[in-house]
Amino acid sequence: MRNSLPYLLATLVLGFLVSCASRPSAKSDNSWVRIFDGKTLDGWKLTTESPGTFSVQDGAIAVAGPRAHLFYEGPVGNHNFKNFEWKALVKTMPGSNSGMFIHTAYQDKGWPSKGYEIQVNQSHTDWRKTGSVYGLQDVKEVFVKDDEWYTEHIIVQGKKVIIKVNDKIINDYTEPDSVSNANSPKKLSSGTIALQGHDPKSKVYFKDIMIKVLPD
Repeated sequence: MRNSLPYLLATLVLGFLVSCASRPSAKSDNSWVRIFDGKTLDGWKLTTESPGTFSVQDGAIAVAGPRAHLFYEGPVGNHNFKNFEWKALVKTMPGSNSGMFIHTAYQDKGWPSKGYEIQVNQSHTDWRKTGSVYGLQDVKEVFVKDDEWYTEHIIVQGKKVIIKVNDKIINDYTEPDSVSNANSPKKLSSGTIALQGHDPKSKVYFKDIMIKVLPD
């Protein structure tokens, strides 16, 4: 008959090692959190300015109508992000314009006055195309086609904003001190994220919306 105590200890140690090996590492994509359930706008807050611009269709947020904005107000990070990554599958229709706002705050009407807009636009008449840090470091080249799903991925770390389209870096912006030290709220700080409805002729879809909070 084997000694029960050493056998029990060995079993516990082996179980612990197996458990640790099976856990995802802290660096894995398990730190990504989905913030859109594909069915409702729970966790998001619509402006009262044209709230009908946003709806849920076939597992995506459909943006179509007059100017309006949809702000994330859910529990992840208490919807106040400083360093983070944000990505979504996006599809624009011909002539459409939209945006993905960072470090912003809920605003009931008008264009958000806080934070940066990261442009979503392949064929709208605005020459600032997808991946632009709007009005600060703009992109003129078009990397994807309308009516096709693509990934737009925004990384915010310190004074840097990196935008990837389909895993390719298309914009790498570093905020200058002249912007950081200005009185304008249009700079990097912290805040929530938002989607933009631009105009009645613009139709854009967002799905698989995920966020990853990074260390400060």
